[in-house]
Amino acid sequence: MSKRFTMIYWKSEKFWLGKLLEHPEIMTQGETLEELEENLKDAYRMMVMEDVPDGYQIKDIIVV
Repeated sequence: MSKRFTMIYWKSEKFWLGKLLEHPEIMTQGETLEELEENLKDAYRMMVMEDVPDGYQIKDIIVV
């Protein structure tokens, strides 16, 4: 299941810094924009999957 997020980013003296607009608590850095993007993806996966055991199942639901 893929999701689309908005990456907010800027350049410091040494690194690119960024966060996800939809999840501002997720923030990381990278030496390149590509590394920053990968680090944000990894940080998101770790946040949402941290307590989920192997063998989990997925089902789409609608929340109104």
